Amino acid sequence: MDFPRLAERTGHFRHGSPHAVTVGADGRRVVFLRSTGPEDPIASLWVLNVATAAESLVAPGPLPSYATDRDARVAAFAREGRLFRADLTRGTVTEVPTDEPVEDPRPDPLGVTIAYVSRAGGSPSLRVVGPEGDRLLAGESGNAWREHGGTIGWGVADETARRFGRDRGWWWAPDGSQILAARTAASTSLHLLDLDFGWVDVHWDRETYPHVVNVRWADGGGPLITVLRRAQQHGLVLAVDSRTGETQVHAELADARWVEPVAGTPRHLPDGRVLVGGELAHDGFDARCLFADGSLLTPPALYVRRVVGTIPRPGSPAPDLVVEGTEGDPATQAVFRVRTSLGGGGAEARKVTEEPGWHHAVTGGDVLIVDDVVWRGEARVAALGNLAAPLPYQPAPVLERVTDRHLPAAVLYPTGFVGGTKLPVLVTMGEGPGRQQVVHDPAAWQERQWWADAGFAVVSIDGRGTPGVAPSYEKVVHRRLVDVALSDQADALKALLGKHPDLDLGTVAVRGNGLGGWLAAMAVLRRPEVFHRGVARDPIVDWHDEPVPFAERYLGDHRDSADVYAHHSLHDPDPTDTLLLIGAEVPGLPSRPTATLVEELAFLQPKS
Repeated sequence: MDFPRLAERTGHFRHGSPHAVTVGADGRRVVFLRSTGPEDPIASLWVLNVATAAESLVAPGPLPSYATDRDARVAAFAREGRLFRADLTRGTVTEVPTDEPVEDPRPDPLGVTIAYVSRAGGSPSLRVVGPEGDRLLAGESGNAWREHGGTIGWGVADETARRFGRDRGWWWAPDGSQILAARTAASTSLHLLDLDFGWVDVHWDRETYPHVVNVRWADGGGPLITVLRRAQQHGLVLAVDSRTGETQVHAELADARWVEPVAGTPRHLPDGRVLVGGELAHDGFDARCLFADGSLLTPPALYVRRVVGTIPRPGSPAPDLVVEGTEGDPATQAVFRVRTSLGGGGAEARKVTEEPGWHHAVTGGDVLIVDDVVWRGEARVAALGNLAAPLPYQPAPVLERVTDRHLPAAVLYPTGFVGGTKLPVLVTMGEGPGRQQVVHDPAAWQERQWWADAGFAVVSIDGRGTPGVAPSYEKVVHRRLVDVALSDQADALKALLGKHPDLDLGTVAVRGNGLGGWLAAMAVLRRPEVFHRGVARDPIVDWHDEPVPFAERYLGDHRDSADVYAHHSLHDPDPTDTLLLIGAEVPGLPSRPTATLVEELAFLQPKS
């Protein structure tokens, strides 16, 4: 089977599957994007009526994204800079005239006004269009934009924000009367903009806490923001007064390595408490947890990955939280219901998903969607139609925990392999330590099965630095990433041989992309006795060239860590022909601007 061609043609087998799912706050409608089948890359806008379980096409594609009002009665989307408004109750679409090309349009929570970002003047500006027409809400003059080197703008997330997982630059007030907008320049500031053109600045110590990690304004009360110091070892959760812009510290976040906020937090609970993600690291605990006004809500055994939302709890005025997380096996992601009312029994979480897998959830009103299945209470309402092609491979990786550090690892053999024959080994670094590879998700193993069927025993190891196990496991790599990561990879390979005697550790290749490409290159250069050939796609060459938040998370402040940065650099290696760089150049190492998987295979296959 020609995996590269199949993957290119089918978009990694996801065309035809529902995605970008939204549930209205009243629980009546489910909105999502989906193409017409596996050969169609163009996503269209669909609505499921929860009461009738009937799907209907609202807007043919292409639609890369959309946004809805609170109850999913109205959707807004842009096509080639033009703005469209969809009535999701009637299934009609109308074009909305605007004065400038449209990006990132979103209706207000009541569905009356639509705000959007425009780049018509070069500098991103924020505009609103409604009953009074199209008007500028916040923007910069062309001179100001040029004076700041083209980096100033309103309503967009800069590279630093995206590195922290914040891809939005503006947020509606729950009543639609204001917008909280980010202004990006030398540092990010926040401003509360009234639709009648009044505004106030949001006040906090921006010099000490320059990183705006996340913002939420959707659960009643004022906005909640999380800000971090440059060193990322201390942060504040701030409650913002929407009238004055003044802030009050609600919680402090601290870690000796770096603070890692939980996705989906902070947020207001219906009773007014503020939910904050944090870590429990005392009395033998090493957990990623949730707290409500300082009270622990989640059991320490639950590693919380993301807070999805809330859903009514039968017989209780306090809702449950819906959480994606891991309990025990880091290769799985399950969906849990977490009790928000603390009773005598302490923290309580009930698993919703039974089968091991990599599960996702969406909530709205009393509706819960787990993967593609729509539930209302205990009743299964419908399943969102999935028109994607079946996965071409049915991989069966053997999952292990190895060494005294219990490193998650997996071995994937060629289809139909019968033991007794030594196989060359291919170690995949994926996208690096920050991303898990050893997961219960067949889609994640498709490309690796292609490599296995080309004649390798494919090995994946989630060494320290990878999320999903425990906070300390993820953060122990601080300032010594290359040494810890390579030690874990080498030790795990040796340990796997005891359970998998067909691994030929005399012929080990390695490949990765981005951070994983850098680690693959380092493996060949620093541990050639273990890793004999390697391909590094778009690897980091010099950490000084990386975005500051990303580099300093792993290596510390470059201003006082010159030796650490030099130790992690790809510069000045001993010349070798056993390592191929793709998309990067380093003197002494073979490189190509691009390469196909087949060309990688030709380089990595054992040489006779």
